Amino acid sequence: MGRPRKALLDRERIGATALELVDEKGDFSVPEMARRLGVQTASVYHHVDGRAGVIELLRERVTDAIDPGSLDAAPWDRALAAWARSYRAAFAAHPRTIPMLMTSPVRAPKVLAQYEQVAAILLDAGFPPPAVMPVITGLDNIVLGSALDMSAPETMWVAAEGVSAPRLSAAQDATGPARADQAFDLTLAGFLAHCRSLPEGGQASSDPPHAP
Repeated sequence: MGRPRKALLDRERIGATALELVDEKGDFSVPEMARRLGVQTASVYHHVDGRAGVIELLRERVTDAIDPGSLDAAPWDRALAAWARSYRAAFAAHPRTIPMLMTSPVRAPKVLAQYEQVAAILLDAGFPPPAVMPVITGLDNIVLGSALDMSAPETMWVAAEGVSAPRLSAAQDATGPARADQAFDLTLAGFLAHCRSLPEGGQASSDPPHAP
């Protein structure tokens, strides 16, 4: 029998299948992926470096949805705000990937390139090197925490029978379905305002906290 004209397996199909499984179940296994792809488990390992390699394919696939031009804005805080919103939307579409990706080192070249650009933006804006990673990590925490929050039930605080929480219930009712968006806007604005106040940092910006 001649060889198939089109390869049965490639990294794109592996990444797409892994993402399908994580979206459905919150996790994946290489044998399970192989069954879904209709190949032997060993065939998958010809294309990726084990589970860690699949995780990086997942990371690349999710972050492909981040607007590549968001970091081209100026000044630095406007760029970070635009990137954070696009980043949040990308992960809100696949919230079950977040616990897996947050606990695995970032190795995907395309993703590292984005973080390299963020680091360059901060350094060029006057942030001292020791402040750069705390700012990047803090922004990650805000974005990914909010992306998870977007998948939460609309009503998160439920007073059981016999439990009185009238002020909390009233506040929750008054906020409505925009709670996650409002919380993200508030937290991002406060974070960027604090970053502007860091010694030697954020000198290139005079934008207000809610800059898009």
